Amino acid sequence: MTTETTDVLVVGGAGVDTLVRVATLPVPFADSHGVPPIHTVVGHTGSGVALGCHRLGMRTCFVDVIGDDHEGQMLLDRFAAEGLRFDHVTHPSGTRRAVNLVDATGRRMSFYDARHPYDLVPEASLWRGPLAQARHVHASIMPWTVHALEDAAAAGVTTSTDLHDWDGQNPHHRPFAYAADLVFVSGSRLAGIEDVVVADVFDEGRARIVVVMDGARGSRVTVRDGGSFAVPAVELEDRPAVDSNGAGDAYVSAFLRSWLAGSDARAAARAGAIAGAWACGTAGTHSSLIDSGELTRRLEGHFGPTSA
Repeated sequence: MTTETTDVLVVGGAGVDTLVRVATLPVPFADSHGVPPIHTVVGHTGSGVALGCHRLGMRTCFVDVIGDDHEGQMLLDRFAAEGLRFDHVTHPSGTRRAVNLVDATGRRMSFYDARHPYDLVPEASLWRGPLAQARHVHASIMPWTVHALEDAAAAGVTTSTDLHDWDGQNPHHRPFAYAADLVFVSGSRLAGIEDVVVADVFDEGRARIVVVMDGARGSRVTVRDGGSFAVPAVELEDRPAVDSNGAGDAYVSAFLRSWLAGSDARAAARAGAIAGAWACGTAGTHSSLIDSGELTRRLEGHFGPTSA
């Protein structure tokens, strides 16, 4: 086991996506639809954050439960090719997967197969070993990964999580909302209740920053005792949006890179906006990840030289 310091330990969220491109969403009911070539690729949120952080130059370790199956081997091959450290155990239920429908504007609808038993908890050494060398822990919202957030807090290590399309009520997400220092959440189900939900996360949890990611509407950031502000979405003229798969994970990874380097929340959110827009410019989940040099150039081009 390496003793080198890890910048980000990502816990949970490895999986494989099958991408089906359709003309419109929702898809009209029919016995069959002709579609462009269907691709199966490494995907899911933990993979995206881990690969994104790694590509941005952070020392990254990823841990999870996968299957001894074709999809699990796809993950192992991709992470090995990228040089990303991936510690794992296997479970007979297999590797998580999803089928994602993507329309002509890049919007997606995901059909998620969690695959693992809800009460599955792997041996704690899976995350506790790497945690001993980690500066920061990011937990995907698999039920067992909340234990990694709790262990990180006890060790004085900063934490983050992405609640995805939480509606502010689903009890599955609540422990994560209250256990992390940085809380990311999609705005897709928060219309009319966003302020209440954000306030609840601060009142009941340990969050320092809550980020509502809202696609083309940009992101809204609230800092505990520091107010709120909005960061508009970024359009990259040479990379028009074709696929939103993985955009949120790219946002999170760039936000973490900036924040862990000592930048404030506004600078981190701007980095996230650039990385998210970059991810949308290529079809396929996690198929094109922005690197540190490109992120710096794009930040300077959009926000000025002091923003990088």
